[in-house]
Parts: sequence; structure tokens; C-alpha cells
Amino acid sequence: MQEKPPRKKGETSVTRRQPAQQRSRERLDRILEAAQQLIAEKGSEHVKMSEIAELAEISIGSIYQYFPDKRAIVRTLAELYAAESRRCVREALEAVQNKAQLREAFASLVDQYYEIVRDKPVMRDISSALRSDKELMSIEIAESKACGALLAAAIRRVTPRVESKRVNALAFLIWQMGEETMRLAVAHKRGEGTLLVDAYKQMSLRAIEET
Repeated sequence: MQEKPPRKKGETSVTRRQPAQQRSRERLDRILEAAQQLIAEKGSEHVKMSEIAELAEISIGSIYQYFPDKRAIVRTLAELYAAESRRCVREALEAVQNKAQLREAFASLVDQYYEIVRDKPVMRDISSALRSDKELMSIEIAESKACGALLAAAIRRVTPRVESKRVNALAFLIWQMGEETMRLAVAHKRGEGTLLVDAYKQMSLRAIEET
């Protein structure tokens, strides 16, 4: 088996190259699909680059053309999930025009996210991986800030006189607490997890109402 090439000085765990041709994009998609399947089955810690290559039906050398290591694959998957999550949040909150709609949209987003995390083991594993790696954790923090900014904008839209700095801080905290709540909830049985998520929703909605 071909060994992993040594990392050059100053090189970080990011995608090596972006595919420009259709064939290259398809190869990248196969790598990510294979990685998701294996991570869901075994957990990211136990997945080897050679296994991803075998499942994707490409050479191990081809993987290293795109990713210097498995950590870079996890990072790419995390960024893809974050982008899709942010799109859903934006669509839901940009339509908000009053407090009732804000409450409904926020509660719905929390419930949807909980179901997605429960139904997709790969997302749970990646979430844990982010928490155990300081560099990767920056992805989660950035996502909480981005989604928090969307929530803050919705709050200001329905409550125009609120103090912006206070609302921005509150919205960021609510979103980051949501990530922690999901990790805790999926670690419990569904009934207990649902109670935790409901408690988080009520606390968050109360804080939003009091702004």
C-alpha cells in the first residue's frame, strides 16, 4: 500500500486541491461519500484512508491529491454540513416578520436539527471530532456566529429598539448552547433527549422574549 506522503513545512490539514474538471469533481464526491459511509459505520477514529480509497474505488494516491490526511476529510464534511445548515436557518429566519413567526421558526429549526442529528450517525461523530480538535472546533464556533447573526437580525427586525451588541451576544450564545444541547440529547434515549431539547427551546425563547 502506498504510504502517506510527508507533509511539507507549513502545510495544514486542508483540502490540497479543488477539482476543476467534471471527472475530478466526481472523484471528490466519491471520496466524501465513502468517508461518510465509513464514519457512520465505524466512527472517524477507526476509519483508515486506505478503506476510504477502497470503497470509493480509487487509488490511495488519488485521495492524497485532495486531502493530506483524514482530518482534512472530516473538516470538509463539517464545512459542507455547516453550509447546508446555515442555508436552512437563513431561509427560515429571513421570512420572519413578527414575534410569533420568530418563535415558530426557531422552535421548528431546533426540532428539525435534533431529528437530523439523531438520524445521521455521521453528523454525531463529526460533531464529537470537532470538539476534540482545537483547529476543527473553529468551524463550529464560526457556524454558531453565522447562525447567531441570522437570529440576531430576525430579533432586531421584530424588536427594532433592542441593543444590537446585547442581541448579538445573546444570539451567538443561544446557537452555541444549541450545539451542546444536541450533543447531550443524542447521548440519551429519545424520550430523555426530547425533554432536554424542549427545555433548551423554552429557555432560549424566554431569553429572546425578554430582549
